[in-house]
Amino acid sequence: MGGLAVLDFSFCSPTRFDFGRGAENFVGERIAGLGGTRALIVYGGGSARRSGLLGRVEASLDAAGVAHKELGGAKPNPLDGLVYEGIRVYREAKCDFILSVGGGSAIDTAKAIALGAPYGGGFWDFFDGAAVPERAAPHGVILTIAAAGSEGSNSCVITKEAGRLKRGVNSELNRPAFALLNPELTYGVDAYQTACGATDIMAHVLERYFTNERGVDLTDRLCEAILSAVASAAPVALANPTDYDARAQLMWAGMLAHNNSCGVGREADFASHQIEHELSAMYDVAHGAGLAVVFPAWMRFQLDHDPSRFAQFAVRVWGCEMDFHRPERAALAGIERFEAFLKSIGMPLTFAEIGADPADIPELARKVKKSPAGTTGAFRPLDEKAIEAIYRIAVR
Repeated sequence: MGGLAVLDFSFCSPTRFDFGRGAENFVGERIAGLGGTRALIVYGGGSARRSGLLGRVEASLDAAGVAHKELGGAKPNPLDGLVYEGIRVYREAKCDFILSVGGGSAIDTAKAIALGAPYGGGFWDFFDGAAVPERAAPHGVILTIAAAGSEGSNSCVITKEAGRLKRGVNSELNRPAFALLNPELTYGVDAYQTACGATDIMAHVLERYFTNERGVDLTDRLCEAILSAVASAAPVALANPTDYDARAQLMWAGMLAHNNSCGVGREADFASHQIEHELSAMYDVAHGAGLAVVFPAWMRFQLDHDPSRFAQFAVRVWGCEMDFHRPERAALAGIERFEAFLKSIGMPLTFAEIGADPADIPELARKVKKSPAGTTGAFRPLDEKAIEAIYRIAVR
């Protein structure tokens, strides 16, 4: 549990970032510079090929003398089957580097392949807690959507098809060696996925913002700045998909939100992510959309734990008027403005909007990843009954 002061911490972010127009053209130079000679390229659907991005990547690799093998098919809520296939291809082709081209799905698939390739057992051992990763193949990223922040984070989330279990692994081995970020590559992201990405970015910040630590005003302000920047940039990007500045703001915000620079010295919660993971695993809903349903419900359930922190969020991020006699009033106004923002960018807020069935709530709550104590989260740890209550708030 949290305390009353800044927590001691170690922070390491070894990823090299090249940001700007044409950044993807550095890929051959970056891989060769790290000693890579044969790369496995992990990507999603055909858009990477149709847009010409894969062609530019291949040309850069060829010019640098880096051979390459492709593995397409990464999908939202990435599945373990493609990870196993990638490990097989990586080994058979004698690759020595992994390059992901895409968003969080391609990046997390590549991260899991990187963990599994040098490991003697099944990579899922790392995700169910049976083993701790000790080595990983080198991995670089070309980002095409501002969302998950996986290009700079130590996390990786995969769904196991058998049982539809969505689980994550946090390890410093997951941090990419480099990430090439060109905001122009996000111009083709449709409105819905742009909004899902913005929601995911905000959720990553909020998981760190709602903490029990005091004396963390610096990182509070960093969190609030990222939230405010996303709230400003997302509507601009939706109205004009080729607005470079708005896309650039979202792209860098996504990285800052999840590389933990705004989370040091504080105990993060991440209960909302665990609760949402079961929605996206069961219904295959976009992660950002699921978070839009879960996070406001979590806020309403948790408001009485620390009304002043919720009121601070309301005043500093959403411009609500502070009520010093009844801070919970300001807090509730902030939650309502957050919900209004999510709705304004096209995000769902209820079970019905994502096709979730209230009858599944007991099973969803049972499957949520919990600590040995039977709870999830750190702000106010939630047992199964509390998790069910949050799902029911989200039913509306």
